[in-house]
Amino acid sequence: MSTDIPPILATIRQVIHAANEADRAFDDEIEEDIEAEGETLLQENIYDVSQLREHLLDASKGVTTETDKEYRRLMKQCVQFLQKNKLIQADDKFFTKTPNELVPVCICAWIMHEKAPYHLPSKLCQMVGNPSVSETIATYMTSLRRRKVRAGETATSARAITEEMLLELYKFNNKPEIAQIKEYAPRSRKADKESHEWGGARARRLLALAYILAFLCLLRFDEVLKIQVHDIEWVSDTCIKLTLPFRKTSQFGGVKPFYLHLFPPHLAHLCPIRALANWIHVSDIEDGFIFRKIVSGDRVSQENTHMTSECFQEMFRNNLLDIEIDSAPYRTHSFRRGGCQCLYTSCRWGLRRICDWGGWSTEFSNMTIVKYLFSYADEPSERREDYMNPSRPPTIKCFSCGRSCHCI
Repeated sequence: MSTDIPPILATIRQVIHAANEADRAFDDEIEEDIEAEGETLLQENIYDVSQLREHLLDASKGVTTETDKEYRRLMKQCVQFLQKNKLIQADDKFFTKTPNELVPVCICAWIMHEKAPYHLPSKLCQMVGNPSVSETIATYMTSLRRRKVRAGETATSARAITEEMLLELYKFNNKPEIAQIKEYAPRSRKADKESHEWGGARARRLLALAYILAFLCLLRFDEVLKIQVHDIEWVSDTCIKLTLPFRKTSQFGGVKPFYLHLFPPHLAHLCPIRALANWIHVSDIEDGFIFRKIVSGDRVSQENTHMTSECFQEMFRNNLLDIEIDSAPYRTHSFRRGGCQCLYTSCRWGLRRICDWGGWSTEFSNMTIVKYLFSYADEPSERREDYMNPSRPPTIKCFSCGRSCHCI
């Protein structure tokens, strides 16, 4: 690759360096960061890894196979753009172990082109930029949203599951006629079934444990469904330690464990110890995945594969219909959102504590937690008519702290 700077790259370089000084790291901070990284490296070569080069390169990708494929697709797309615009030659090797100084500028040129609005430059006779970023599409999408609102369509964002809803689900799933384990008896598919007969006692115990873990630990459901027996350690008769092997935000391991304790009887609907013990007792699972597919006859699949998100979603929505709640606004993300709100409002946890527990950044540069705490899709916790009503009745007395003020 030539080191001569084309005019377009010179212009892009000027744009980059003209960035606001307040948005850039200071030189001394960069040097300190480089020095800190250097201290983590070995000072001398202890091992000869020349014969393991290819193996190490593959093992050190640090991402899944599908993610690696996506990276390579983008790399190919970048090279094609640079060659098309004659920023590099056809035989130039752009992504190498020893890139020259123009590589970062070229990458910036490609990114700026991909994100540029669709427009017609004065000196060209054809449109350039990203067609999806255009005034026409922006106008249409705004108009479409207005028409949907006028037509009465509700928000599509996942609505938060509340502690009260979990209590109602717990009560329904533990009714004697539903919670009783029944022997397998084949029946005709054409036989009439009651609306609540979509799942038996085992299926409902599985759901109860999944609900609680997702709600209390602020987990995504793909993380919940992939929990295995060896991920759970019994610290004592009243405490378990849940350690996930990896998470979306911690794909290299090092995930902080969740310590979950036995709750008092009035919080049985949120108790992870009771839910885990009940599920292990009826499922007889001793190793492998904890959440497995429920097959015909309310039996647990013997295959060591976890339940799919689609299967769980269907069961979850059927369970909501059991307690006469419209399942449309609720999805698997509803538990993570609801758990975050419960810890903040009912348990009075601070934001930093919630972020540390859920594995979110405490820099607050990513405002995911704010979107979970405040969403237009959620039901209001208090009637608007009572905001300024001095005669409103007190709330239910808290069993833990004894308070009955409206701030609970």
